[in-house]
Amino acid sequence: MAFYTYIMTNKACGVLYIGQTDDMAKRAWQHRNHCVEGFTDRYNLEKLVLVEMHQSREAAKARERQLKGWKRAWKVALIEENNPDWLDLYNQLGDLI
Repeated sequence: MAFYTYIMTNKACGVLYIGQTDDMAKRAWQHRNHCVEGFTDRYNLEKLVLVEMHQSREAAKARERQLKGWKRAWKVALIEENNPDWLDLYNQLGDLI
């Protein structure tokens, strides 16, 4: 089983949300369809711009905590290194996970 750390946004260089899950497709769908009230719903964060795969839940949680501790500029640089055009990766999840 794989585990994922991900970043959602509302637009390029917009508000960022970092999370982790064991079902990336389901979780991204929930964010996109505003199924869970909270930060992503309030700020309309529907674009999946970064996905990282991990071998364990603990590794995914540790990476989530690490990224949440980073400066915003470092997070933006990570996204731009992996997804320079800030494309929504939701429709490519089948290829990514």
